[in-house]
Amino acid sequence: MSTRVAVVTGSNKGIGLAIVRALCRLFQGDVYLTARDLGRGEEAIKSLSSEGLNPKFHQLDVNDLNSIRATAEYFKEKYGGVDVLINNAGVAFKDSDPSPFAVQAEVTLKTNFFAARDMLPHFLPLIRPGGRVVNVSSSLGSNALKKCSSDLQQRLRGDDITEDELAGLMQRFVDEAEKGEHKQGGWPDTVYGVSKMGLTVLTVIQARRLSKERPNDGILVNACCPGWVRTDMAGDKAPKSPDEGAITPVYLALLPPGATEPHGKFVSDKEVQPW
Repeated sequence: MSTRVAVVTGSNKGIGLAIVRALCRLFQGDVYLTARDLGRGEEAIKSLSSEGLNPKFHQLDVNDLNSIRATAEYFKEKYGGVDVLINNAGVAFKDSDPSPFAVQAEVTLKTNFFAARDMLPHFLPLIRPGGRVVNVSSSLGSNALKKCSSDLQQRLRGDDITEDELAGLMQRFVDEAEKGEHKQGGWPDTVYGVSKMGLTVLTVIQARRLSKERPNDGILVNACCPGWVRTDMAGDKAPKSPDEGAITPVYLALLPPGATEPHGKFVSDKEVQPW
């Protein structure tokens, strides 16, 4: 039987690093820490090795399609598939950042939504039966959805929304933000919230599609909120440690064989949340 393998994107620090740490202890198989920067990735590997853990490393820039393709090909050739994929890579501008809203919108949506969308066509076909896919989202995405216009809420919650339609809406937000017209377009004034809202809706669409295309494979796809965690991104006032933030993503990654739920859900503190 081939070796099982778990892959965590953007995992050289913060919540991603904590997820790798937990999987090294709990997952029966190889665990891959990935990072855009080779040096930072190797430093993170050394740090975990000093704790007696044995993660593996692969360079991956989720904003580079060639990097995504090369990484997917590596796991296809070496393992014949992937058992756990955790899309953790993400960015957030600090409140004090002077960058214009339009710039923040383009940069944040590029990584938090569009890069995750680019990952899935290359990695979903590699997910083996019984596999788990976890998209690290945020409750700020839920809050953003509630602040959208009623028309947008209806589409984003629609049972028939397609991935292409969703991507079009996310691009519309970026375009309207560039013109300073996003509020008139029915969007809330939060770049990060919209990006994570898009990621959660993408999760629902992908889960629906997998249930239709591979109904007997038992693959579960979910989005989650790790909570407010003390990281470079969220600041040092957050109540949760990175290891505490990793609990829900790891719980979803390790849902037992034969589990049928949750699937296509948004989960926080190991509980399914209304969407």
